[in-house]
Amino acid sequence: MNDAPEVLWTPTPESARATRVAAFARWVRERRGLDFGDPPDYDALWRWSTEHLEQFWADVAAWTGVLPGVPDDRVLGQRRMPGAEWFPGTTLNYAERALGWDDEHPALVVVAEDTEPVEVSWSQLRGQVGAFAATLRRLGVRPGDRVAGYLPNVPEAVVAFLGAASIGAVWASCAPDFGTRAVLDRFAQIEPVVLVAVDGYRFNGKAHDRRDVVAQLRENLPTVRTTIAVPRLHPDEVPDGALPWADAIAEPTEPVFEQLPFDHPLWIVYSSGTTGLPKGIVHGHGGVVLEQVKQAALHMDVGRGDRLFWYSSTAWIMWNISTSALLSGATVVVYDGAPAYPSAGAQFALAERTGITYLGTSPGYLMAAEKAGVRPGETHDLSTVRSIGVTGSPLPAASFRWVYDAVKPDVFLGSLSGGTDVATGFIGATSLLPVTAGELQRPMLGVAAAAWDEDGRPVVGELGELVITGPMPSMPLSFWRDPGDQRYLESYFDPWPGVWRHGDWLEITDRGTCLITGRSDSTLNRGGVRMGTADIYAAVETIPAVVDCVVLGVEQPDGGYWMPLFVQLAPGEELTDALVAEITQAIRTTASPRHVPDEVIAVPGVPHTRTGKRLEVPLKRLFQGVDPAKAVNRGAVDDASLVDHFLDLARRRGVSR
Repeated sequence: MNDAPEVLWTPTPESARATRVAAFARWVRERRGLDFGDPPDYDALWRWSTEHLEQFWADVAAWTGVLPGVPDDRVLGQRRMPGAEWFPGTTLNYAERALGWDDEHPALVVVAEDTEPVEVSWSQLRGQVGAFAATLRRLGVRPGDRVAGYLPNVPEAVVAFLGAASIGAVWASCAPDFGTRAVLDRFAQIEPVVLVAVDGYRFNGKAHDRRDVVAQLRENLPTVRTTIAVPRLHPDEVPDGALPWADAIAEPTEPVFEQLPFDHPLWIVYSSGTTGLPKGIVHGHGGVVLEQVKQAALHMDVGRGDRLFWYSSTAWIMWNISTSALLSGATVVVYDGAPAYPSAGAQFALAERTGITYLGTSPGYLMAAEKAGVRPGETHDLSTVRSIGVTGSPLPAASFRWVYDAVKPDVFLGSLSGGTDVATGFIGATSLLPVTAGELQRPMLGVAAAAWDEDGRPVVGELGELVITGPMPSMPLSFWRDPGDQRYLESYFDPWPGVWRHGDWLEITDRGTCLITGRSDSTLNRGGVRMGTADIYAAVETIPAVVDCVVLGVEQPDGGYWMPLFVQLAPGEELTDALVAEITQAIRTTASPRHVPDEVIAVPGVPHTRTGKRLEVPLKRLFQGVDPAKAVNRGAVDDASLVDHFLDLARRRGVSR
């Protein structure tokens, strides 16, 4: 616990009163007679928001104009987890809310590694969405059908998603750096009827042709009736039988929005796939709309006139979240390319070129920029940048200091923690409170977050499991094809039925600030993108020289991340450079470049539980310096002698006792 916080930024009473969250608190005072102070006391506001969920979400829905006039007793029909019933009997449409703005500010600013920024107005975006939605209807797509996108972060992805949402179809996407197997593991489950696919992409100045992958997807997705071809590298070429993107949006028109139940499926996003196939997580129109307008206005302080950018790919939930800034009328900067191309300061250069007011990025990018000696505040005009958001992994205190020293001394830096699982944040930022080095400010409004010990007791000043004790509107409706919600319950409500256990380590200090120190499970979290170990195992299992393997994702004390792959080789095999190259190429091709490990290390064997599961979390904890007696229950291991080898490796790295 940090007894002497290093405060790097403090709001003034005037700046706090000017925030949207303060305006919301004043509105609640007039509506309900609840006084949270002037400027408002965030902790008091949070307590009310979690103790009186019906009041809070009714007021968010009314204040934002999403669902005005819903009485408190019609907010939460069933107050339980899972299965909470939000706003029963109400209808809405995500796309209608996202597109309901005038042309005073642009809807999108589109830019790529090889293009200059281009603005897209709201009327232009509506026209393209309307045209695409009409095309889907002509193709026989109906509410509940799935539309899949194999696309980079390009405007076509935004148009296709909103077009699908407008007619009640369900969207799912994968980034084109995913290989065929990884994409099929996701899309085959949901049986899409339309595939929107790009022919390639550019990354780090290089072109990556994906025509062969698209052909394999078409061949192996029998439910796809139509492929809509998006040109990126080959503008004059259209695959046989595919519909050109230009034809799909050829007749701009005002969209016709299906009015849908609050819990109608909006999109399917995927878990990391730690065990078996990635789980298809289904979110609803209403829950996402409410959570995203809350997050944008009350935590990011983003709305009309703002330009929001968050570096992401379409495979990461941050693409969904950044696109959702449209719900609040903000302009979304859509960028297709590498995070640090052509130089380490690329994202700050983008902020200068496009007038970004809210710059969203990852801790990995900030740490890389610092190591490269970049001082963006001295080399770029960052006068428009009011806030910087970071998420994906813990941001170390040194990076907080670097931002205020090298980027901008008066910027509001917010470190956020949430998940694909809920399409929003749990612990986040508020411009009502100071920013302290290495810490997240508070649990977010409406989120009953706590740290629990292994006995299910709340703890302060020590690490515990991040749990959520009350329902949130954007908790999953279900997992795709999960009879009886069995996988859903096992994923979040074990060991405490009715309490969401997220899989992160959380410490809440006695000052109320928070520290997320990494995953308490085996999910990999590299470069801010969560990945599953199963994709890596599937690739390595194709190599005859490897008998068994285990991959770990180890958070480092300095904010770094080490991802080794340990391999047990077949008798007579050696871990030569050629074999390492074969292993990494198989992973790169079958999964994605992000899945390639930092090191490949030969071991005599891989320890498992007595039920046959790899010992991922206990081995990870050894490399984090946890006492071996607490890290591994040797009685539950199939061959405890193998643990000693890993313990010796950890000691040689100087991290284990």
